[in-house]
Amino acid sequence: MKRRAAVSCLLMLMALPASPTHPLAASGMTSDGAPDPSPTTTPLNPKVNPEVNPQTQPPLPLSALHTSLVSGELPGAHAVIIRQHQRTLVEWYFKGPDQTIGQDLGEVTFSGEVLHDIRSVSKSVVALLFGIALEDGLIKSLDVPVVSFFGDYDNLPVTTTQDVTLRHVLSMTSGWSWDEFTYPYTDPRNSEIAMELAEDPIRHVLTQSRVSEPGTEFHYSGGDVALIGAILSKVSGKPLDEYAREKLFEPLGIKRYGWSKRLDVPRAASGLRLTAPDMMKIAVLVADHGRYNGQQIVAADWIATITSRQIVIPDPRAPGDGYGYFWWLGQTGDVRWIGALGNGGQRIWIVPSLDLQVVTTMGRYDHPEQGDVPARILRSAIAAALADAASGKH
Repeated sequence: MKRRAAVSCLLMLMALPASPTHPLAASGMTSDGAPDPSPTTTPLNPKVNPEVNPQTQPPLPLSALHTSLVSGELPGAHAVIIRQHQRTLVEWYFKGPDQTIGQDLGEVTFSGEVLHDIRSVSKSVVALLFGIALEDGLIKSLDVPVVSFFGDYDNLPVTTTQDVTLRHVLSMTSGWSWDEFTYPYTDPRNSEIAMELAEDPIRHVLTQSRVSEPGTEFHYSGGDVALIGAILSKVSGKPLDEYAREKLFEPLGIKRYGWSKRLDVPRAASGLRLTAPDMMKIAVLVADHGRYNGQQIVAADWIATITSRQIVIPDPRAPGDGYGYFWWLGQTGDVRWIGALGNGGQRIWIVPSLDLQVVTTMGRYDHPEQGDVPARILRSAIAAALADAASGKH
């Protein structure tokens, strides 16, 4: 009975748009661990990205975009913020059904004060927290074996854990068997749901079988993020949410947030709740190389590392063509972007070449076309920014 209830509670767990996993063939890193600017793997197709296919997701003028979102022609939007050159171009809020993990919230009228699940965008926030811990000396190296932080766990399989480092887990190339795409988040065969149902989620992750050598293949894994969350708690001596409040949220002026928990432990991979304006603060922080309001909150070199390609993703069905450390990388038309992507349409996009940041929250959790509307929003924002640049206004 408890198991069925737990599965039901997890129907709304964070995920990316459903697609099969496709292991990759190279890490895209040099021998010293730095991102390789030209990996010798399958060449990237600059036009490939199903969420932002120029033929199926043409841009709209911002006024027409707003009309389509309000009318429901483009369904599910809860908030949209577009910012460029330190100026907010649009900040729109809508009304619609919403949910949080394990709870239907009914019809919600959204505003800049209303919290929203950000699902897998949580992963990207955890990457920022890891960088702060690294800068503070709580973590000595990215090449430390992950298992070294879990000395209190006995009987772990040495052959599948001893050579998995923090670097591998941060890039989701740990090599452990993990599949969040073949089965939906309503099915205990889904790896994240299996972890949630496990008596000890951390042991569950550390005892997975190996399917590839560490650093060679990408497998999207909430389990890898759970390990990083547990490590941050161990080295800081604080729960993840408290560490986030002290080191990231307070410096950013984020006063209201939530973080769903299981076994009184914050869900590192998917549990964070923020307002849309506070999501934009994360975008601005990353866009400004770890600075916010003149304060260096996250080291600039760490921002460069997590937003550099650590693994190439040649699969055209993936939501990006590369992955950094818990941040996606992709391309819309000829424009490169950095993204934090969450189930249902939760998005933070940074477009460095245009000094453009875009935030969306939506309610299309687990919908097979959940990426379509955010893609239209991104394309429209990019088109507006390009038109603005062409006009010579900036």
